[in-house]
Amino acid sequence: MNNMPRVAFICVHNSCRSQIAEAIAKLFASDVFESYSAGTEVKPQINQDAVRIMKKRYGYGKNTTP
Repeated sequence: MNNMPRVAFICVHNSCRSQIAEAIAKLFASDVFESYSAGTEVKPQINQDAVRIMKKRYGYGKNTTP
């Protein structure tokens, strides 16, 4: 069983900010805590601007696994 703390990043649609926060946390703190994202009104897909920003800034795309 994993004893690491779990952190949830929550925004309204779970399509941009929370997705970026989860990805950054997985990239830089996966040894400290488990990260997840969620939303109160979930959209069917991630915001393409979020994908573009993560790929450009961190080399992290939606098919990338940390």
